[in-house]
Amino acid sequence: MEYNVYEKDEIYKETKDDGMDMDDLLPQVGEFGRYQKLMLWCVCLPACFPCGFGAFNQLFMADIPDHWCKVPGLSFLDENERKNLSIPYDNNTFSKCERYAVNWTEFSEITSENSEFFTVNTSWPKEKCVDGWVYDKTEVVSSIVIDFDLVCDRDIYPTLGLVALNIGGPIGVYTFGRLNDIIGRKKTFFLCLTTLLLGSGLTITAQNFWWWAGSRIIVGLTIPAMYQIPFIISLELVGPNYRSFVTVLTCIFYTIGLMMLAGITYLIRDWVTLCQVTSLPFIIYYFYWFYLPESPRWLLLRGRFEEASEILETLARVNKKELPDSFKQKLKRKITHVRTTSEEEALKRNPGCLDLCGTPNMRLKTTLITVNWFANETVYVGLSYYSPSLGTDEYLSFFFSALVEIPSYLGCWLIMDKWGRRWPIFTCMLICGVCCLTTVAIPNDDVKTTLVLYLISKSAISASFLIIYPFAGELYPTQLRGLGIGTSAYIAGLGLVIIPFITYLGSEWLILPLIIMGLISIIGGVLGLRLPETLHHKLPQSIEEGEEFGKDFSLEDCLRCIPLRPATSAVTSYEDLELAEAAPSEKTPLEKDSSSRKSIRKLVRQQSVMDTQKSSDGTMQMTYWF
Repeated sequence: MEYNVYEKDEIYKETKDDGMDMDDLLPQVGEFGRYQKLMLWCVCLPACFPCGFGAFNQLFMADIPDHWCKVPGLSFLDENERKNLSIPYDNNTFSKCERYAVNWTEFSEITSENSEFFTVNTSWPKEKCVDGWVYDKTEVVSSIVIDFDLVCDRDIYPTLGLVALNIGGPIGVYTFGRLNDIIGRKKTFFLCLTTLLLGSGLTITAQNFWWWAGSRIIVGLTIPAMYQIPFIISLELVGPNYRSFVTVLTCIFYTIGLMMLAGITYLIRDWVTLCQVTSLPFIIYYFYWFYLPESPRWLLLRGRFEEASEILETLARVNKKELPDSFKQKLKRKITHVRTTSEEEALKRNPGCLDLCGTPNMRLKTTLITVNWFANETVYVGLSYYSPSLGTDEYLSFFFSALVEIPSYLGCWLIMDKWGRRWPIFTCMLICGVCCLTTVAIPNDDVKTTLVLYLISKSAISASFLIIYPFAGELYPTQLRGLGIGTSAYIAGLGLVIIPFITYLGSEWLILPLIIMGLISIIGGVLGLRLPETLHHKLPQSIEEGEEFGKDFSLEDCLRCIPLRPATSAVTSYEDLELAEAAPSEKTPLEKDSSSRKSIRKLVRQQSVMDTQKSSDGTMQMTYWF
């Protein structure tokens, strides 16, 4: 039996009032017990790998080897002799796009009889590579650049391929997001997996560039949806106290996938084989159909009680707990509740995009959040794309660019509940920007220093990008939270189309993309300081509360590095590291000693604001996780 959106909204409100919300149930059957751990480690976390592989294997499919013009008329010479004789040499390098315009057939007849004429005349006229190119296959055996001749006048084509990949992202997130809420998380995941494998199959069989680029649009439809669906399943299976931990862990697994990709690309230098190895093995994920559960939250709110009950009973049994006998009966009774006409009318009014900018303070916060998100996303993805261009070994550079993300995630996890959100974001973005701009003063031949500065900037922007999501979720009122995050993220996603063109500028001047991204990072970080701090503050619920929150923001507030704790503070975001427990007036020595120790278990159990980012029916809508 299915229920319309208004019925589901009523269900959510009434079940919460009666204490039957999933967040109330999970502590009774296990917030992070054996069942959740098995699902997380064996199913959900490995499901993060396809997204990273699909997003970045394209960088290595488009490797550009050294190349020069093909000269068929000198086939009687070996390759080095042909290059020395027919290719202009200037600035200590051979031309990649020009050759000497000489009748080599006639020339070969003369030089075969008179070897003294076998010399280069730099005054010879020049022409473009009308017969194609010769590629140095010492390092790269095969790439789309070699197979489709994407050099010289066509050297922007690999950039257009990245644009094609990024065009698919917003379309896929919206499409799979809608399916995610209509047909469920499990079916949507396998539909997304099928789309990824279909796009990869078309990529493998591509016979020309446009075929290949079209197939990348299909792959792009699944990025980042392929990562987000199991992520949301994980968040909906665990209790609120562990969602922050699951978020950080998911980010780390995604990064581990990128590190694995660096090793795979180092071992495989053929683009077709690379695409096969980074996509076809995920066919095994279809076996997850027998193990991956549907979200019990989604099932309950779709009225599919028997299925939800079966999953929850399995969860409780594996966790060695008991499902409360009254849970299913109470929820069924609330679901079948018939509302009055006035209740129906009250539910018909849904907030829209205009509410985000309808009042001055909300308009300012929405603008600043969006600009900051745009800066974070543009710089993070841009630096990720640019990593193979730096250093002497593109594979090692890409590996290190992924590796430096892990300490940044762990660092954020530790400092966000001490220093708040504003200053950590500003500091990280400032460090990123300064390091990028400092490359201007580095000599062109000092590749190692440039690489070190790049890695510092990548680590810093990774930390900032992790913070912006919960920060935005805390700034938007509950009534607008999903809509606000979705709107800001979609607008910020426009940067994904611009990024490939920014990195393309590096073909002329290596550090120019770093300068551009450095300026974007600094501007975004400075503007982010104008946002009010959310640490220790009660989250705004209504649109009116959202307008009032941060309205009296002053210069003193802007410059304050460590947030003050209000006199009456309700911890509704990340829990305090001390679990926000009220201290008794007098403690025993044992209690004092115990309270001073901060265990890793308490850190793992930090409550995440992400449990508030739901639709009106209580489920997390993937559309808002772009």
